[in-house]
Amino acid sequence: MNFKDNLTQKTTETEAVIKAYLPAEEGYQKTVLEAMNYSFLVGGKRLRPLLMKESFALFGGEGDLCNPFMAAIEMIHTYSLVHDDLPEMDNDELRRGMPTTHVKYGVDMAVLAGDGLLNYAFETALQAFDVAGEKEFSRVVHAMKVLARKAGVYGMIGGQTLDVEAEKKGIGLGLPEVSFIDEHKTAALLQASLMIGAILAGAGEEEVHAMETIGYNVGVAFQIQDDILDITSSTEVLGKPVGSDEKNSKVTYVSLMGMEAAEEKQKSLSDEAVTLLRGLGKEASFMEELILSLVHRKM
Repeated sequence: MNFKDNLTQKTTETEAVIKAYLPAEEGYQKTVLEAMNYSFLVGGKRLRPLLMKESFALFGGEGDLCNPFMAAIEMIHTYSLVHDDLPEMDNDELRRGMPTTHVKYGVDMAVLAGDGLLNYAFETALQAFDVAGEKEFSRVVHAMKVLARKAGVYGMIGGQTLDVEAEKKGIGLGLPEVSFIDEHKTAALLQASLMIGAILAGAGEEEVHAMETIGYNVGVAFQIQDDILDITSSTEVLGKPVGSDEKNSKVTYVSLMGMEAAEEKQKSLSDEAVTLLRGLGKEASFMEELILSLVHRKM
């Protein structure tokens, strides 16, 4: 099977796993549940749960132990997009070619939908304890700690904080600050995905650290490509408005270094990620191709 067909099959399988954990749309809270599910089902690459599953398999993981975490990481990613799109943040009206949650349901319900997705993500991840054996219990505890930290103020939210302050308060940013934002806002959940898959499979400390570093490299390279596409692509191709970085006076690797240097930085990061992956001494050809496809994507 070629990479494209393999990716399609694995993405379809991942989609089926994570959809199974969505809440039923019923009760007095039906509207927020609808908004949560709408946000989740708008689509996407399902990159984070896919990477988690691949990392789990890479280190010999079997069974359904990582399934609740796969759904949880995608819920957290989705909530961050819902809040990012709000008028008070990026004020975007399209997400993957569809109206953003606040456009469809109103700002108030979008805020609640984001809150709901974040909280429900941890409810979902905790279901891993229901299928964990005795030796796996401590792995789930470790995975929960990684999930909480990478999604929190020392992870994604920390990166978003500096990003928002820079936009709204005109705080000057240099390469160290942009690197901090990209590492925490974008790379943190990719790191969590790769680390949690490895942890749940029983990987050693050095192997988990290697996956964290790979996640950093892929995440920053992915963000640089996102910044490049914001300049070079179109709304029709991306399914969201382009030129938002310039509109919001956002400082990026591209604006600081120029297009050519940013592309070189991206290549260096992706090459290092592949080198680290190969250094694990495991069959990881699909993950290697996936990494390269992500950092060189056109949409």
